[in-house]
This record gives sequence, structure tokens and C-alpha cells, in this order.
Amino acid sequence: MYVSNKVKDLPPYLFSKFQKRKEELMAQGVDVIDLGIGAPDLPTPKFIIDKLCEEVQSPSNHRYSPYDGSREFREAVAYFYKNHYGVELDPDTEVLALIGSKEGIANLIHATINPGDKVLIPDPGYPVYQTAVHLAGGNSTYFPLDAENNYVPMFDHVSEEDKQEAKLMFLNYPGNPTAATVELDTFMETITFGKNNNIAIIHDAAYDLVTFDGYKSPSVLQVPHAKEVAVEFGSLSKSFNMTGWRIGYVVGNKELIKALHTYKSNIDTSQFLAIQKAAAHALTSDLADVRKHSDIFKKRMERMYQGLTEAGFKVEKPRGSIFIWPKIPPGLTSAEFAERLLEEAGIIVTPGTAFGPSGEGYIRISLSVQLERIDEVIKRIKEFTSKDVISS
Repeated sequence: MYVSNKVKDLPPYLFSKFQKRKEELMAQGVDVIDLGIGAPDLPTPKFIIDKLCEEVQSPSNHRYSPYDGSREFREAVAYFYKNHYGVELDPDTEVLALIGSKEGIANLIHATINPGDKVLIPDPGYPVYQTAVHLAGGNSTYFPLDAENNYVPMFDHVSEEDKQEAKLMFLNYPGNPTAATVELDTFMETITFGKNNNIAIIHDAAYDLVTFDGYKSPSVLQVPHAKEVAVEFGSLSKSFNMTGWRIGYVVGNKELIKALHTYKSNIDTSQFLAIQKAAAHALTSDLADVRKHSDIFKKRMERMYQGLTEAGFKVEKPRGSIFIWPKIPPGLTSAEFAERLLEEAGIIVTPGTAFGPSGEGYIRISLSVQLERIDEVIKRIKEFTSKDVISS
């Protein structure tokens, strides 16, 4: 009676099912290893915590933040983009503070589409894109990402109808769940596609600093004139291990940012100023802690990759993100594989179909546990796959 249709019609949240079963198994004494959640387990760097402790002592930080975020934080984002990407940003019109990029992405959709508008979202891709479009009354249309094409968008596969009707298009690199990475030429093609079809490009760069083996993830704004059609979302959650701090930003196209600013100013008052100032301190640092943490994730990725390969999984070695995306052996669906892996091996992974139809046949594994736990995961997976459960 008191619940809206758009909430009632939301698809079931798959992660909650696994978390409930995890609690039940743990209550029975089962040692459950959770590789389902994309949350870094590493601590926030001490220099950021120290800055927060300093700023929280200042009475001036206990007032409302400006709606677009503190000047200090917006200037820090602009500094980061200039220093890291060579991209110039106007802190007043091309940067907006967010209470985490997830919030910003969902609210941008509300701020820009009308009921019935079409939004192109990647398949497989981060589920929040589709959920937010649904809550805003829009229509999601998948554009499939093909493993054979390294999960790079195939713009020639987008129908003429979708080109004419779509208002927004989402991309996400390094990718969640696939861990796919791209070079700048992919973004050049993306911006051309957006301009030619009057489609705004929304790039989710949550994992931009979690990269390995010398790979540097490009920004979509490095493409000449990209700001005419594109915005990019960034987060300190993964790069600085600040998930619970809820601080992020969006940069780029002034019109899109103004629309989001207007929408947000009516529903929130930005993030706590002390957190913004600590985040500014992080963004203007030498990023040494970011590189150190990426090295830790690389070691975990290498260990997991080797173990999965030895267990018979087909898997590409990632160049970024905190995930690995193996193709499961034939015989079970992704959901069946994940359920049995939890029940029989005490390991939580996310079935690929949680990220769209094209995720069938895959699972997403988070690299969010220490090496000794990864060794235990590999041991259990090898035992699990050796029991002929796949072909049963």
C-alpha cells in the first residue's frame, strides 16, 4: 500500500541472498570466504586519516558544505586531472563533489532523462546503471560487450533506432565486472559516436588508479573536445581505500554538471567538510600509497590468475580493477555454480548474470582478501572442480 510501483518492480538484489546464506553458514561454524563484494580490505592511508582528525577539530568544518562541494576539494580534483591526465578543468563549472560516485551516477540519470527516455548501458556492466534508469522512469537498452573483442564497445552493432532514441550512454573502464581496460583510441571513437548521435557519454572511472604492469588508464576527457559531450565520474573509494567515507566527484560537460548540481541541491547538502578536505589532501598527494596498494592487488591477481588457470578456468589476466572474471567450465549456469561453490566450498563469488545477460558463463571474483586466503580459495576451488560437480 505504501510502496511505489517502481520500488516494487525492482529486480531482487542478488547480493543480499548470498549475504543471508553467508550469515547462516557462519552461524553453523562454516569458514566462509567472501569474494563477492567489491570493497577493498586495505586500510585508508594514515596521512588521510591524520588530515581528517585535524580538520574535524575545526568548528568551521561543522557547518553545511556548499552545494557543489568545498572550493578546496573542487580545486584538488582539478589539480589531480591536470597533474595525472593533463586535462584542464574549471573548478567552478566543470567539477562537482559527490557523496560517492554511486550516488552521483543515480542522481545524474534523474537530472537528465524524462520518463520513457532510452539509456544505453553495457552488458555485462555495473547493475546500478540499469537500476537507476528504472527508478527514473527510463528505458535501459543493453549494448553487449563481447569477450572476443576484449569487452571494447562495438559501436557499429548499435542499431539505428537506438542511436536516434538514446539520450545517455554509460561506459566503465577499468571495467566492473570484467576488469577490461582500454586505450585512448577507444575513448576517441566513443566521443565521435556521442557527437554524431547527440548522445551524452557518461564514463564511470571508479577504478582508474588501480592498475598493474605499467598500464595507465586514460581519461575520456583527454580526447579533444570531449567536454562538449562527456562527463567522467571518479571515486576515492577504490584508489585510496575510502569506501565508507563516501566521497567522489564528477567532471566534464558544464550542462550535465549544472543539471546534476541543481538536482542534488534539492535533496542533499554535499559531504561533511572535514571529509572533503581530507579527500583533497589525498588527491594532491604524490599517490605513493595508491601505487603501493595497486602492487598488493597485483600480487593477489597474479596468485588468483595462476590458481584459476591451474584449476582449468579460462581467464584473461587483468591490467586493472580489483576483480577477475573467469569463464566457468561447462555444465552449470553461473548462478548454479556460485550457489554450489558457496554450499560446498564456503566461497562467495558473484554470478555473471548479476551484471547482465552476457555475463552468463562467468563469475566475478573480488581480490579483497589477503594472499593466504587466496591460497585457501584456490585449494577449495580445485577440490570443488575435481569432484565432477561441473558435469553432474
